[in-house]
Amino acid sequence: MATDTAYREVLVKGAAQLGLTLSEHETDRLLAFRELLEKWNKAYNLTSVRDPAQMIGRHLLDSLSIAPWVTATDLLDVGSGGGLPVLPLAIIMPGTRFVALDSNSKKTRFLTQCKLELGLDNVEVVHARAEDFQPAQRFSQVSSRAFTAIANMVRWCGPLLAEEGEFLAMKGPEWIAELSDVPTAWYLAADHGLQVPGCEGQHHLLIIRRSGTHG
Repeated sequence: MATDTAYREVLVKGAAQLGLTLSEHETDRLLAFRELLEKWNKAYNLTSVRDPAQMIGRHLLDSLSIAPWVTATDLLDVGSGGGLPVLPLAIIMPGTRFVALDSNSKKTRFLTQCKLELGLDNVEVVHARAEDFQPAQRFSQVSSRAFTAIANMVRWCGPLLAEEGEFLAMKGPEWIAELSDVPTAWYLAADHGLQVPGCEGQHHLLIIRRSGTHG
């Protein structure tokens, strides 16, 4: 279909602008994920973005924009909800283990279905609150997108992060106001402004680490 071809072109070109080269297989799976998100969104209200074309930029490319900073072999994504950014990242990074954590059973059902239909063996879906989750070992990186204020994130998810680990927090312009509430045990190591094709407004990736750690 012409529409499918157009979506593919927008996705591949947008990824290239982010410095990413998508294989045909990765592109197929990313577009299949978009279709699943659109389908399940009608019943589960996973995202306020209803336009299929807008999902390419505002969801797929936005998620992929943080790929250069995903360096861990194991990453926990908290408040995974509609699978963003965890599932697009898992599609293009098959060698990384991703854990998608959400407390909403409807959303974890969606995540599990995506894992099965897309063949994402590197994804584990966990239905739990961040405060209650007790993994066998702590994670090198913990990501979040539209999850909660930074202070809440470090408070609830700090025990899940390895001592030398880091939070990858995807934020809009509100992040500056949130910093004043962050406990002194944590600091902002970096703020990466992101230019995401198909997305308006300010997009930031904040790297947050424990005070006293470096690197």
